[in-house]
Formats: sequence, C-alpha cells, structure tokens
Amino acid sequence: MINSHRQGMTTTITSVEAILVDLPTIRAHQLAMATMQQQTLVIVRLRCSDGVEGIGEATTIGGLSYGDESPEGIKLTIDTYLAPALAGQDATNVHGAMARLGKVARGNRFAKSALETALLDAQGKRLGVPLATLLGGAVRSTLPVLWTLASGDTARDIAEAEQLLAERRHHTFKLKIGRRSVRDDVAHVAAIKRALGERARVTVDVNQAWNEADAATGIAMLEAAGIDLIEQPTPREQRMALARLAARFVVPIMADEAVCGPEDAMELARIGGADVFALKIAKAGGIFGMLRTAAVGDAAGIALYGGTMLEGSVGTIAAAHGFCTLPQLAWGTELFGPLLLKDDIVQQRPEYRDFSLHLPEGPGLGLALDEDKLAHYRRG
Repeated sequence: MINSHRQGMTTTITSVEAILVDLPTIRAHQLAMATMQQQTLVIVRLRCSDGVEGIGEATTIGGLSYGDESPEGIKLTIDTYLAPALAGQDATNVHGAMARLGKVARGNRFAKSALETALLDAQGKRLGVPLATLLGGAVRSTLPVLWTLASGDTARDIAEAEQLLAERRHHTFKLKIGRRSVRDDVAHVAAIKRALGERARVTVDVNQAWNEADAATGIAMLEAAGIDLIEQPTPREQRMALARLAARFVVPIMADEAVCGPEDAMELARIGGADVFALKIAKAGGIFGMLRTAAVGDAAGIALYGGTMLEGSVGTIAAAHGFCTLPQLAWGTELFGPLLLKDDIVQQRPEYRDFSLHLPEGPGLGLALDEDKLAHYRRG
C-alpha cells in the first residue's frame, strides 16, 4: 500500500488569517440582552501548501452580550494561540488538527468552529466534493428557515410577516421577548398570532430573561394564545427550572443557551430538561461537535432545531451543510443571518425561496469571497 503522506508529500497548513468584518444590518435587531445595529464577523482564511484556501466564520450576537467570546477576542485567540499551533500541520487531517487545538486551548468554541469550517472547506475543494459529502452526505438539499420579527412594534411586525408570507420566503416567525413586562410581551405576541392564524407558526425566544415564576405565568398565557414553541425562558444555569417548565406545559420548551455540546445534551436529556434542542455549530465548537450533540438529542427522543448566531453567508452555509446531514430536524432552522445584512462579502449570496434555504452546489462550502467587498468592510 502506498503511503500518500510520505515525507514531502503531506499537504500542510501554511498560514491562518483572522479578519474582523463589520457589516450593516437592514434594521435594528432587538434581543432581550442587546439591540444590534450592525454585525461583526470574524472571517478565517486558511491557506495550504497545495495552493488550496479554506474559509470559515465565527460570529457572536451583540459582542459579549450573548456569551464568553467576542469578535475581537476570537481574532486575538486565533492570531496568538490557534494559528501558530496549526502551522505546518497536515491540512487534510481535520480531526488531527482539531485535537491539537483542543490541547492548546480550552473552550473558545467559536474560534475553533471557524477553523474547523475552513479545514473542511479546503478539504472539500481539494477532493472536488461539497462539505456535506465529507460528513457522509446530505439527506435534504433545502432547509426550512424562519424569520425573526424583532422591531418590537406589533403593527410593523404583522405587516412584515404578511409581506414575507406573500413572497413565500418564510411561514414560521420567531419573536424576541423578555425586555418588557411579561404581560406586555404576551399581548404583543398574541396579537401577531391572532393576525396570522393558522397560516404561520409563531414561536418566542425569551433569551433567558425570565425567572421561573414569571416563566410559568408567561408560558401559560402563550400556550393559551396558540404559540408553537418557547425558547430558553430561564437562565442557562437553572436546568431544573427548565425541566420543571417542560414537565408542566404541553407547548414545547426549547433549550438554546443551556445546550452547547454533547455533555450538556446528555445532562438535559437525563433530567427531562427540554423538548427541543437548538443546535449551533459555533457553540458546539464546530460541525462535528454539533453532530455529536444532535446524536444525543436524537437518541433521547428530543426534537432538533438548526439555530444561528446570526452568521453571515460563510457561517450560515457551513451550518447548513451540517444540518442537511441530520436524519431528524423536526423544527427546521433559523439560518436567516445573511438576510439580515445589507451587504455581503461573498460573490454569490445564499438562495432563499419557497420558505427554504437552498444548499449551494460546488466543492467545499460552495462559496467564494468577494475580495473588493472584504477589503471595503474589513476593520482597519
């Protein structure tokens, strides 16, 4: 048998660059913990000795307001610790490279996810196959995508939903609540559900803003209003509160911030802490970590949902390749990040039609950077 990795034949990683990119959003995006006026992406460019370049992305929501990693911190971590650890490593061995990063740095899942995406993108290009093929193949070529109504104004949100239904772009709508009183938030959501009726699913994301007592009150009212799903009503650390709420109500309760990797999934499954898991490649440390998390949920009979960190096109399509390989994905996805951006840094933006995101064709991610746009929006 010929050893293709004989001395001198191994394809190695020659450089890793992390670039901060600030992109304007189409509107202010309100969450319980922040209001976003723009989105900052960390774009990774990983170059290899065979001339192949892989790209990846790490993005957070509202700087540090969502979690422990910020765009600036991610770039610093990659530049200072992770990129030097990858220099000279076998570019074709994704698991080997990621195992090395695991020894160099604990946590830092967003940074690692971007690097894993870049390694997979490069390997897909090298072999001439889509990223999903590297994962064993896609069982679906399109993904249902919801839209977040986040203006905070009831009439404006209803008008926006009606327009998107008419355009056949979305028929599931999520509302970010938790900034106002429980009763005011519920009144806002219930009015939108009444207006849309059976034509659309309506879900809410509380982003950990309620205590257990407020959550019990709010969920009872939301259930009565016909809301389809309640996302992370209580703080991520309070797993038993989530479990008590999941046991108490018929409306499905989804864990998001409370479930990052397979270990969290295992514990939540053990205590009956959620009916649905929100999967995100960034919080799982990459696509493979997300797949492991999904497998735990699947085995426990917990429904799955493809979440977003409001990534741009690179991160969104990376997640889409992963989600397309999952045997079960009962709650669809919220991979609408690129639609929230006024402009982009890829040559061809992702395609949304017939209520779905369509997986691009072509090797790796199936995306190419627009060098002029990247130069324009990169932070000085």
